[in-house]
Amino acid sequence: MKILLANPRGFCAGVDRAIDIVERALELFGAPIFVRHEVVHNKYVVERLRAVGAVFVDELTQVPDGATVIFSAHGVAKAVEKEAKRRLLNVFDATCPLVTKVHMEVTRYAQDAREVFLIGHAGHPEVEGTMGQFDASLGGSIYLVETAGDVGGLSVRNAQHVAFVTQTTLSVDDTASVVLALRARFPALKAPVKEDICYATQNRQDAVKELIARCEVLVVVGSEASSNSNRLRELADKVSKPGYLVDGPENLQRSWFDGVASVGVTAGASAPEILVQGVIARLRAWGGNLAEELDGRAEHVVFALPKALRNVAKRVGSLSSVGGAG
Repeated sequence: MKILLANPRGFCAGVDRAIDIVERALELFGAPIFVRHEVVHNKYVVERLRAVGAVFVDELTQVPDGATVIFSAHGVAKAVEKEAKRRLLNVFDATCPLVTKVHMEVTRYAQDAREVFLIGHAGHPEVEGTMGQFDASLGGSIYLVETAGDVGGLSVRNAQHVAFVTQTTLSVDDTASVVLALRARFPALKAPVKEDICYATQNRQDAVKELIARCEVLVVVGSEASSNSNRLRELADKVSKPGYLVDGPENLQRSWFDGVASVGVTAGASAPEILVQGVIARLRAWGGNLAEELDGRAEHVVFALPKALRNVAKRVGSLSSVGGAG
């Protein structure tokens, strides 16, 4: 059985940054460090951080006054930001900069009193955070649109003053169909200057489209809660091939590969490479060949840590230097 690896795969710059923020905060302040929601949607990553002192909570009411709290990579609503400030919590924001871009867009649209369509999945933390960034008191409104079929039921006050944004981790193809339906219904629809689907989501989807053409079965390493990982697995459905989403090698079933000559392996943007290598090892134990990595689009994006966290690290470093000199 030939094993083919997608490229790029796994961690993106936003996920790297979010995990780094939690790890740096633990180094600087010690445990516990509270994290509102899973910092990224991956079971392995969350459990590893929990083991070294991260405490994951659903709401700020679970965080003691004055504690250090980190907002997850998916972003939060303005109400959460205000509550943290009111309670004097020491906040470090791990929101992916590409999600922050969408937050800035909806803020501008709210200031223009526009009616905004957010293309995304109900219940996803990124969607909840983005909708919570919109200030409806300024005269506009925001509506969640999940599929092209939802567009027909939309009702707005002024069809000439509408705009759309999207969840960053959606399928490019599925998003395009919703945008086409919105444009057909609302010709004056204003679009973001630059599309909201993040570069990493786009690159990983393109890589899987190439991979799936060369394999019989697709394995996506990623957790069920991960939107971008689910979108990768769904690409197998579109070409009527078996596709499986697994947290790691322990979830593989040997029967999936009976009589299979080639298997493609990739990972969602929040899945670490160590899990991919574990999957490859299991496949090789079952008779797979040494994995062949496909050529792909190189990624060189790096997002800086929050300025507030960098400043703390500098102060601590300076104090350590002074102490060492004495």
